[in-house]
Amino acid sequence: MSEQVRAARDVDGLRSTLNTLSEHRQTHPPVARWESRYRYAVITADVLTVVLVVIAVGVVTSMRHTAFGPLSLALLDILTVVVVVGSLAINRVWTSTVLGQGAEEFRRLGRGLFGAVVALGLGALAVDIPGARLWIFVVVPAIALVAFPMRYLLRRPLHRGRSEGRFLLSVLAAGNLDTVEDLIHRTKRVAHLGWRVDAICTIDGRGRSGTDVDGVPVVGQLRELAEHVRRGGYRIVAVTPDAYWTPRRLQQLAWALEGSGAEMVVSPGLMEVAGPRLHMSAVLGMPLLRVSEPALSGFRRLVKEVVDRVGALVLLVALAPLMFTVAAFVMIDSRGPVFYRQRRVGKTGVPFTIIKFRTMVTNADALRARLASVDEGNGVLFKMKKDPRITKVGTFLRRYSIDELPQLFNVLAGSMSLVGPRPPLPEETAKYSSDVRRRLLVKPGLTGLWQVSGRSDLSWEESIRLDLRYVEDWSLALDLVIMWKTFRAVFGGQGAY
Repeated sequence: MSEQVRAARDVDGLRSTLNTLSEHRQTHPPVARWESRYRYAVITADVLTVVLVVIAVGVVTSMRHTAFGPLSLALLDILTVVVVVGSLAINRVWTSTVLGQGAEEFRRLGRGLFGAVVALGLGALAVDIPGARLWIFVVVPAIALVAFPMRYLLRRPLHRGRSEGRFLLSVLAAGNLDTVEDLIHRTKRVAHLGWRVDAICTIDGRGRSGTDVDGVPVVGQLRELAEHVRRGGYRIVAVTPDAYWTPRRLQQLAWALEGSGAEMVVSPGLMEVAGPRLHMSAVLGMPLLRVSEPALSGFRRLVKEVVDRVGALVLLVALAPLMFTVAAFVMIDSRGPVFYRQRRVGKTGVPFTIIKFRTMVTNADALRARLASVDEGNGVLFKMKKDPRITKVGTFLRRYSIDELPQLFNVLAGSMSLVGPRPPLPEETAKYSSDVRRRLLVKPGLTGLWQVSGRSDLSWEESIRLDLRYVEDWSLALDLVIMWKTFRAVFGGQGAY
């Protein structure tokens, strides 16, 4: 009987809320001015990039190909701009929900440019303009070389402002205390994503201390959620797991939030899988969330192998003068070999020998046992911020990760990748549980999520979580983002010792 009374009360409450909200459907707060400005800045930068690159490449091409007359070149320029901009729009590269956060923004930009290449290439084959195909396959890559860095540069002031408490989206979190508190901690830890939890709704309208959760006020109960969203003007409604949330109640909440200006975000709370592995589909009238297997083989992995080998070769050639200089300083600073070789565990548990510039005294491994009592690591990895075994040159090399450069030979040989989990020691893998061993499903990397997220400052659990996230959600776009961020992490020297 009590369950029927509760259900009737929920229905009455929902009916009352819907009636009230229908009268105020147009009263939700407008999009923040900074959001509109940032979106217009991105659109303007992309369109200007396309136009300027097309004009520049077109002028150069006309000088080399006399077949292009002024009229035909102008028409080709206009057609290219229209197709490229149209492809970007079709791939929704300017959607506010992806601008300024994660790899999805760059993934969509890449898809848009690739779609433009396909469309223009097919058009060139059909029309058969002399020299047009060569021009097309030059102009779009040139656009990419400018557009991707431009997007990153636009992100920098946005992320800097968010770290200072500006440019944040107001979030109302609704769920049980544990999942809501976890969301609060995550938004504070990664402020650059732009979420700030300003209020909470729980099943009984109470927090851990009665009125708040981790300093965030509890404003009401879950059944009153839509009313509080309208009243508070929140931009995001983050629904976290709770027994209260049935499919019917979530559907009713989505209806109630229509026209409020708030985006409803639902955390399934089932597994930490995201990115290209998740697919929504309807089967027998039911919305289903499909989770595909990690992309550990196939064409994309072949592309990754090619990028690894070619990239390693190019970097070795470009960095050869620096590496010879470093080798000389290592020899002058202390007696011993230039390189340090150590057994590590690679893909599927196959051991290999890693190569690094020597940064410690020659008997460093023997001295490690004496320093066990002052280990500042995380229980599995040995770490010391002021390790007495490190040489003077070694301190500098470690700070900027220059000692890692010889691992490019490992990448070239195929035992490592440019991006991947940190290569573990055999004694570390001996302590792995079955779930942690999943990090061995891919090749270890010269850089990875662990390096661009804190390096040695991370706890063991956090570094493992990042490695497993990489294995689960791997994509070429994620690799590009990690490599881009690596330069900033290395030159900053944060978390390296």
